[in-house]
Amino acid sequence: MSTRHPAPHPGGPPASPWPLRFGYGTNGLADLRLDDALALLADLGYDGVGLTLDHMHLDPLAPDLPARTRRVARRLGALGLSVTVETGARYVLDPRRKHGPSLLDPDPDDRARRVGLLLRAVRVAADLGAHAVHCFSGTLPPGTDEETAWKRLADSLAPVLDAATAAGVPLAVEPEPGHLLATLDAFHRLRRTLGDPGFLGLTLDIGHCQCLEPLPPADCVRAAAPWLRHVQIEDMRRGVHEHLPFGEGEIDFPPVLAALAATGYQGLTVVELPRHSHAGPHHAGVSLPFLRAAAPSGGPVPPPAPVTPPLGEPPATCQGSTP
Repeated sequence: MSTRHPAPHPGGPPASPWPLRFGYGTNGLADLRLDDALALLADLGYDGVGLTLDHMHLDPLAPDLPARTRRVARRLGALGLSVTVETGARYVLDPRRKHGPSLLDPDPDDRARRVGLLLRAVRVAADLGAHAVHCFSGTLPPGTDEETAWKRLADSLAPVLDAATAAGVPLAVEPEPGHLLATLDAFHRLRRTLGDPGFLGLTLDIGHCQCLEPLPPADCVRAAAPWLRHVQIEDMRRGVHEHLPFGEGEIDFPPVLAALAATGYQGLTVVELPRHSHAGPHHAGVSLPFLRAAAPSGGPVPPPAPVTPPLGEPPATCQGSTP
């Protein structure tokens, strides 16, 4: 079993004095121009940004993507911001189907469109010096059995993984409530199917752990540690897939952040509040002080406690639509 972490991209921003490095997702700042969003995050003291490739920011389908990417890279460098590239834009490929088409669609041409988007994302991530490229599986299409869907997922991701490996950028798959790949167990099924490639990693969303995983979020962090390439964070309630501002859900954050710091994770921990863009600057402003107050203050971090999965407790059913 491979657990090696690909080397970070050289020449990035200097290391943060905090044990964890926090970012904010541009999908929660959709009403701001990208330049303004990046300046806001730098002014607030964030270490980086989760950059969702979408029409209002760095549109992956607009002309002259390499030149636009170079401009964003220069801006990130000038502001001292690290970046992870995210691919969760709702309608970037199809104005009528949220997150469509997916890697699971029956039409091979539709699957190829999603693969093409991910290949573009890998190139953008390499040009930006990003820590990882995030993606997810998509929901099970009507009339498609699970075995067929799992085969489509593995086959579709193979060329993306080849590109990510060649570029030296980890691909970080997110377990998403309601999707085929919804849990940590499902991530491990994909990992084994693909032969445990070194550049296949995990996006762990802390809220999703609260929503549906059998383990508490801090234990999910410890269990996921060898494969962590990207982390998203927000508050959430058990069984309800609704991204909430900190303090409005049920998560006890200090143990979660202590567990994350103890893993030695070096990437960004990105606040994900896509449905709060109407007040994005406010939420960006209050989220970072909350996280820093809840995080370890530095110095030696105690070793992680052993993880003992609960016996006989199935995952919860997580209600609500995906962000």
